[in-house]
Amino acid sequence: MYCYQFYSLLRVSFFLWTAGFLDSSRTTAEAGTSDAANSEDGPSQSSFFFYQQSTYPRDCTEVQEQCSSNNSSGVFMIKPDGYPEPFEVYCDNTDSSGGWTVIQRRTDGSIDFRRDWDSYKSGFGFLSHEFWLGNEKLSFLTNQKKYQLVIKITTSSGYLIRVSYDHFRISDAFSHFKLGNLGNYSGENTDAITFCPSNMDIDNCSTACQRTCEAPGICQDEVCADGEICFCPDGFFMKEADCVPREQCGCYISEGQTIVPEGEFFVNSGCTRKGVCTNGLIIWDEGYACSPKAECGVRNDIRQCYCANGYRGDGVICTRPPKDCQEIYDDDSASKSGIYRIKPTGWTRSAFEVYCNMTDGGGWTVLQRRQDGSIDFYRNWSSYKVGFGNLSTEFWLGNDKLYYLTTQKRYRIRIDLVTREYNSYYGKFDFFRINDESDNYRLSGLGTYSGTVDERSSPDGKFLRYHLNHEFSTKERDNDAYSNNCAVSYHGAWWYDDCYYSNLNGDYHASLNSDSSIYCYYIPGPNYNIKYTEMKIRPA
Repeated sequence: MYCYQFYSLLRVSFFLWTAGFLDSSRTTAEAGTSDAANSEDGPSQSSFFFYQQSTYPRDCTEVQEQCSSNNSSGVFMIKPDGYPEPFEVYCDNTDSSGGWTVIQRRTDGSIDFRRDWDSYKSGFGFLSHEFWLGNEKLSFLTNQKKYQLVIKITTSSGYLIRVSYDHFRISDAFSHFKLGNLGNYSGENTDAITFCPSNMDIDNCSTACQRTCEAPGICQDEVCADGEICFCPDGFFMKEADCVPREQCGCYISEGQTIVPEGEFFVNSGCTRKGVCTNGLIIWDEGYACSPKAECGVRNDIRQCYCANGYRGDGVICTRPPKDCQEIYDDDSASKSGIYRIKPTGWTRSAFEVYCNMTDGGGWTVLQRRQDGSIDFYRNWSSYKVGFGNLSTEFWLGNDKLYYLTTQKRYRIRIDLVTREYNSYYGKFDFFRINDESDNYRLSGLGTYSGTVDERSSPDGKFLRYHLNHEFSTKERDNDAYSNNCAVSYHGAWWYDDCYYSNLNGDYHASLNSDSSIYCYYIPGPNYNIKYTEMKIRPA
């Protein structure tokens, strides 16, 4: 049984009654008839009646005034202001005030209310039984005076709910009969009615079995209470607060009473079978098995084959992780710039994340980036050793990682610089390498230069070549050739000689003329005016 509310309705009626001062200046001498007299089970009986004044009444309140000798409920003729022809309405005079113009009634479902626009515009049904008066009539009615709207609902157990609004009005057809006003609300016994969600039905707990996606094979009898309750209809299951078709629940696995969402996979306890939930059924891959370099386990609540430390793959096939971004680019596993995991030769710890720049031929492993000053680069030795920052924005990859990277192959380096006037420059060296921590990460290799950074005044790339064979310095580790610590004086960390000719890890927020700012001595224009830097390497 399909219903919209907590209890099955026996009767619903909508009434209009004049809420303000009545205009009683008009007189009529017209007659009205009632089809309730011809209905065996109509709400009441009425007969022909001659109005005492010369014009039609405008609503049932005026009918009551003009027909003071006949106060019975029934069908009468009215003609609201501006409406072209008089029409019949049902007037309800059962309560003490009377004069209610009934605009809708539902009693037994004998009239189909699933109608089109035109039907609701003109009205349908039988005034003595079930009907909708019509939106066009209702528009003329409610715009001639101030009306009170009362809604009466009678439940199957005879319980009466009554709600009212003290100013009800709808607009005309041009405005699609918009509900223009309701006014103040009041209600009686409204706690007796609760509306079910649109995806639920009314059902009786004595016969219903509420099933959920989490346990589709079990009746949730404990959700029942006495009487009727909102329930998922047959073939539907509860999924959180919604009722969904069985296939949208996912797939129920008896092992651990597991629910596998649609489109996701399930692996059994021994990792010998893997299945995908498809249209409510698990489609099994009987050939699923872990690689010799993998083990069956549960991580983040997901059971499957996982590759052993130092290997990558889906657990069925496990291979060594790539050594750099070039290998990622070459095996077609990625064509877009982004964050990936690598493990250089000789690196004994777990694979680590790097940012791979796949532009300019692809395969560049990014070592450093500055772009907005969000990361403080005035750090100590251990920070520069392990690396710091955010790979998506600003960072230093780490001197330990940089050593293992640059000693496993022959690498070239590219350095990109953008000034605050958005002029772009780059410098490339066809060889780049640093030594390990025992030699203070000395810049030990730098090849032939090409680029635009200092092509006029120093075509050999002096901005970086000047630092060749010098050790790395930080604010508490002075390894430069100058009498003072360049890292402190220039508020950075670098392979300083006597502090010139570049300081790409300087203070991003320093003033443009400050020695502590990010600078590259040989770029055209102000050399303390750098907004963006990126250092990256790729196999030569």
